[in-house]
Amino acid sequence: MNFYFAAAEVLDRLDSKKGSIKGLISTVAEKDRKRTSALVIQTLKYKPVLTDIIDQANLMKEERKKLTSLNLALVLVHDVLFCNGIQAGDGPIKQAVLRHKTRLHGELQKIKIKRGVKFDEDLAQNTDERAALIPRYVRINTLLWDIDEAVQHFVSKGFTLKNILQISPTSKQDFAKDEHIPSLLLFHPDISFQEDDAYKSGKVILQDKASCFPAVVLDPPVSPNGAVIDATSAPGNKTSHLSALMCNAGTLFALERDRKRFSTLKTMLSKAKCKNVEPVNADFLTVDPMDNKYSQVTHILLDPSCSGSGIVNRLDYLVESEQKAELAHEERLHKLASFQLMMIKHAMKFPAVQRIVYSTCSVHAVEDEHVVRAALKSDEALSGHFKLAPQSQVLPQWKRRGYSSEMDDPSHAASLVRCLPGEDATNGFFVSCFVRDISEQELGAHQDSKRKIDELGEDADIPTAQIMKRRKKNKQKKKRG
Repeated sequence: MNFYFAAAEVLDRLDSKKGSIKGLISTVAEKDRKRTSALVIQTLKYKPVLTDIIDQANLMKEERKKLTSLNLALVLVHDVLFCNGIQAGDGPIKQAVLRHKTRLHGELQKIKIKRGVKFDEDLAQNTDERAALIPRYVRINTLLWDIDEAVQHFVSKGFTLKNILQISPTSKQDFAKDEHIPSLLLFHPDISFQEDDAYKSGKVILQDKASCFPAVVLDPPVSPNGAVIDATSAPGNKTSHLSALMCNAGTLFALERDRKRFSTLKTMLSKAKCKNVEPVNADFLTVDPMDNKYSQVTHILLDPSCSGSGIVNRLDYLVESEQKAELAHEERLHKLASFQLMMIKHAMKFPAVQRIVYSTCSVHAVEDEHVVRAALKSDEALSGHFKLAPQSQVLPQWKRRGYSSEMDDPSHAASLVRCLPGEDATNGFFVSCFVRDISEQELGAHQDSKRKIDELGEDADIPTAQIMKRRKKNKQKKKRG
């Protein structure tokens, strides 16, 4: 019965919008993951029908002492109606459902007659048609092998490498290199790599193309002294991508506040052999920018909670229909935008930060251009001399940019990246990049102080944060004088 409890918990967390289907399933113990995944996905496909059947049978009302969760009832009734029964030992909860078996089957037949269908499969939710236009993206983990080795691996598996312009979605044996992300390969949407040795060993990571953009735009340093923060790391796709771009050099602080997701993050990073990552189970907003541990961070990646309105992949369409109205609800969007702006403003307080990437998987301007617009006018941006990075530094070859009509300065839209589902062969996504615009003299002074700290070593009693703070005070004194 524990298996059903685990599946019900995933559904509970989905209802609370605590993650995507794929992300939440990844938190399940690996030995139970495949089985749980199948039950969760199948239950979601039939959820509207199952909910109707449970209501008509008065199951929750008559068995309220045993069935305290609707989602637990959903997974159990699913197996009663569409599988070979509940796969668990006898017990009070199982008996509570089986007592209504005849009535449940009767309600199922009524629904099939009402809808004019003969087969159970005809009652399942249809897939989002836009998902079929998104290739199966496979990111090569360059910490373990290079792109040429990966290509040879897939060729040996019977795949044929094609030119990006010639790849056909009708051929499941063709694959191609992506034109924007060097470590990304494209396959037919129906290809699965869950059982591939390269996936199991961490050599390849299944990651949507648009999700690869933030790490590439951040352009983290490749240096033993490099310091980077991934503010919301789990499940770890973007973190592992940053680690690969850093060539396992320097330090990458991977923050995740949720304990379960933090455990998933550590498992993935270990599998991907990300040796320069320091996982931190903490909320980014509680991190003190002046803490010696983080005061020399120069690059920060922000991919905070959002409405998820751009997600149309092969799984999340199952919950999209329920959430569609809520995702467009202005009040919720504005609450999310307020939180997202808070994250950006906090990132701007780190004394040595030079580059901040803010991204969402939303298609709403409220969470995208409007947040960027507000961030540029914030006290933190003005005092820290932050501006948007030019288009030349933000995927210049990507054609779709931000909405100029949503920006105070329409020219700023060129610095923003947008992806639209159904049109760009990706999920919906938004990427922006803030850079600190300081003079060469100030930059030189900062580099000198940082060099001095490096020479003094870990026992230095003059941290960079204090030096920068002192310089700021002196500058203000000069202005007043």
